[in-house]
This record gives sequence, C-alpha cells and structure tokens, in this order.
Amino acid sequence: MDEMHILTAHVKNPSQCEIETYEKNGGYQAIRKVLIVDKITPENLIEMVKLSGLRGRGGAGFVTGLKWGFIPKDPALAKYLVCNCDESEPGTFKDRFLIEHDPHQLIEGVILSSYAIGAHLAFIYCRGEFYEGIKKLKQAIIEARKKGYLGKNILDSSYSLNIIVHTGAGAYIAGEETSQLNSLEGFRATPRLRPPFPAIAGLYGKPTIINNVETLCNVVHIVNRGVEWFQSIGTPKNSGTKIFQVSGHVQRPGCYEFPLGVTLRNVLEAAGGCPPGRSFKACYPGGSSCALLTTKDLDISMDFETLAARKSALGTASVIVMDETTDMVKVALRLMEFYQNESCGKCTPCREGTRWMVQVLSRIEAGKGTYDDLKTIEEVCEQMAVTSFCPLAAGAAPPVVSAIHEFKKEFLDAIKRNTHADQHPEMKVSYPYL
Repeated sequence: MDEMHILTAHVKNPSQCEIETYEKNGGYQAIRKVLIVDKITPENLIEMVKLSGLRGRGGAGFVTGLKWGFIPKDPALAKYLVCNCDESEPGTFKDRFLIEHDPHQLIEGVILSSYAIGAHLAFIYCRGEFYEGIKKLKQAIIEARKKGYLGKNILDSSYSLNIIVHTGAGAYIAGEETSQLNSLEGFRATPRLRPPFPAIAGLYGKPTIINNVETLCNVVHIVNRGVEWFQSIGTPKNSGTKIFQVSGHVQRPGCYEFPLGVTLRNVLEAAGGCPPGRSFKACYPGGSSCALLTTKDLDISMDFETLAARKSALGTASVIVMDETTDMVKVALRLMEFYQNESCGKCTPCREGTRWMVQVLSRIEAGKGTYDDLKTIEEVCEQMAVTSFCPLAAGAAPPVVSAIHEFKKEFLDAIKRNTHADQHPEMKVSYPYL
C-alpha cells in the first residue's frame, strides 16, 4: 500500500507556514464554503463529520461527530473547543510535525470545529517544549485575524471566534483531557471524576469538546472534498489516513501518512526497515501505552478494531521499533520508570503500583529477581489497569505484561542469574497467564 499525502501534502514546502502560500494551496476555502458559499449549518457540519466516520486521532479512536453531538444545543450557553497539542506519549511527534510545518491547517480545522459546536472561544493547549511550533501557531493566528478568518464576524458572516494558544509545563498527565482542563484553569494537572463528561461540564464548568491536532486537521479536508471521498479511504470502520510516526531501530525515522488498514510491514518498509545486518524483534504500535507486536504480527492491519482484537491498540500510531539487540527487561523497566515519574499521585493504584513495579523490575534486571516476581508483576499490573482513577496506570500495564508474555525467556534468564532463585523449587512454576 502506498502513502497518501493529505494532511502532509505541503509539509516539505518551507513557505507553507505563511498564509499566502496556504491560501494558494487551497487553504481557508473550507471556511468560505461553510460560512459563505454553501452556508452549512452547525448541525449539518456535525452530521457531515459523523457520516465521514472520522475517529479521534489522539488515541481513543472515538467517533468525532458523535462526540460533537453531545454538546447541548442551547445557544445561550457558553461552549469551548480545546485542541490537545500536549503530545507527551513516548514515540509521538505527529502533532508537533503538523504545527511546525502547516500551522494554518490546524487553525482552519479549529475554526470549522468551533463553528460546528457553537464555540466562540477556542484554546490550543500546546506542550511547552514545542518552542518552534508555538511560535508559528501564534504567528498564524495573527495572520488569520488580519485576513478576516478570525475575530468578529468572520468573512462578514454572523460567526465570531477567538483562539488562544496556551503552553503547558511538560506534564504527561496533562494529555488526559480532564487534567488538561484543570491545567487550563490554572490548577495542577490532575484528572477529574467522570461523569459529568467535558461535553456537559468541561472548561469553567461549561460544555467543552477536546480534540487532537490531527483530528481537527482532517475536518478541513472532509469539508473540501466531501464525505464520500473520506469514506473511500481506509476500511469501512476506519475511514481516512493516519500519520504513523516511526522511531527506534529504523533507518529513516519520521512521519508517514497511510490509509488506515495498512500493514505493519508496509509502515516499517516506508521507514527503511531495521539497520543493515539487524532484524525486527518487536514494536509498540501506538506509543508505549499498549501491548507489543512481534514478528508474527508483521502483516496485521493497523486499524482500531484489529489491534484491539490483538489486545493491543492503534493509539497515536507511534511505532517504536526494536531490533534483536534489544533487552526487553531493560525496556520494561525503563518504561515503568517513565510512568512512575509521570504519575500525578492522585490515586493509590497508580502512585504505588508504578513504584512497586520499578522496584520489582529493577531487582530482576540486576540479577536479584525470583520466579515469584513475575506473578507479582502480573497481579499488580492487573490491579493498576482496573482500579486506577485515569488511563495512565491502565496504559502503564500492557507494555510490561506483554513484554513478559512475548519474551518470557529473557525475564527467566535474568532471574536465573540470581544464585538463590533455585532454593525454592515451587518458584519455577511457569505461569500460563503471562
């Protein structure tokens, strides 16, 4: 399957960040179509996005139009759109790529989406370290305002919108939507109890929609090219393209845009495969918060349903590749150290569970582990996955448990280095659930 350049069509043009170039390449025509030419109502725009089958590109894969439909219809009620550009998931860099190379595409997507839900104030919550992207977004907003695409009575229509770029402070948990809302309000980024969901009570207690950068950029092309065109790309339940971010042990790491349903093998080939003389061992297909794929999965369809059935996830489509030189015990330990460090500490399963996992995995990696440690890991990870307050701990469990399941021999070999491990024969039990 070949690449399709839709969201990434103009990213190699160094002047694409300038509004004149963006307009020359068809930019801001979707806004004209909605507000001036076809005068598409907000309700009809929501229905278009729903029919297109666009699913959230931030990880969960929820149907975007359906999510928008939860917003109350009362015109007197203040509503907000929040664009999630925090992008803290390991291996994820597509949003930064888009805002640095085509910021107006996001601005246009934000305007269309805000119009659809009836919001007159939108926020782009951007990871604070994205200095270049933030600079270009702010400049793009100034340019769009001067051209009449933002502000009061956009293109002489009755619709008005302002956009604020808000910089975060590098917290992984701020990528979780309710934590992000707390951060926007000036509080510590910790998750909120749901329900109520943000579409009912979000930012400042008002109805709020939170969408990812890539999701909002897709709205521009759905409006310009039509619902049927978008439906024709990908698979019946996975419409459109996806930007796959490939990193790790590959020759050409970077962003590759493919129709959903492309095979893992195709994605790896686009990135040049592993370095010469090395072979593919495993990868995390959707960032680090999902289960590993191995050589037996090279021809798997990279879409939401197929990977869920494999008990993994498409997530952000951030493919972290490892070749045969990789020590999976060290990988599991390093990832758990990351999640321990990024836990907000609000709930016990996450705060204590990640710390316990680091201790156990450190013991195994140092050659001081026991066979019972594997059982402890599975039990603690299971509790983390089902009892934690937000998805952080639930995402920390699969990468570790799947590493043990797929590469159990490496963990057993590390345990065998412990000269005392064989003192208890019952500890040699092979746990079938790993």
